[in-house]
Amino acid sequence: MESPQRMCVSCKKMKDKRSLIRIVKNNEEIRFDDTFKAAGRGAYVCGDAACIDRVCKYKLLNKAFKCDVPPEIYSELVKRANER
Repeated sequence: MESPQRMCVSCKKMKDKRSLIRIVKNNEEIRFDDTFKAAGRGAYVCGDAACIDRVCKYKLLNKAFKCDVPPEIYSELVKRANER
């Protein structure tokens, strides 16, 4: 069985869902979803440095969620990508 594929909001490439970082928005709360099962609108980012830079520079999560994303989310995204 093939594992589910999701698209990175930055590079637009389809990748294995488990290899991406998932951020989810539900009831106006935006947080990281390490289980990949939280309810809400999800956005996926691959851990590639160029993608992380692009997401932060152009505020791509704001576009994905159609709302203002707190700066802490972007800084946590950079931290998590560096830990990978």
